[in-house]
Amino acid sequence: MESTPKTHAELPRYKLKWQERFAFFAQHGDPQSPAFKAAFKALPMGKRMLINMNFIAFFFGPIYLFVLGLWKKNLALLGISLAVGLVLGIYEGFTGTELPRALDTGVNMGLAALWATVTNYAYYLKEVKGQQSWNPFEK
Repeated sequence: MESTPKTHAELPRYKLKWQERFAFFAQHGDPQSPAFKAAFKALPMGKRMLINMNFIAFFFGPIYLFVLGLWKKNLALLGISLAVGLVLGIYEGFTGTELPRALDTGVNMGLAALWATVTNYAYYLKEVKGQQSWNPFEK
């Protein structure tokens, strides 16, 4: 079920940080576009972090995306996470070795960063554009 796109007048119901993120995405396009990349590079570090990362999603990704209503993308990210875990488990089983703790931590941090970087633009697409698909990496 697709929601209807929001007008700029309807955005004040969101917190200021979401309004700022939504305005940046609306003005500069998707994160893969050249206009977005140029504008993003011009931002100070704090604003880059606000636009590109969601710290709540970093720590509570699977729960937070369900709370935001991004269940399709969340299930896709959970599938990716399970696939990575399965591959690493198969590797450990076939080699009879255990992955070093640092590598295990690095993989977990990478997956958490995946949730953190996907959340903001996915929420923008859902709330402003009315789009919600299964692809967490859509433009």
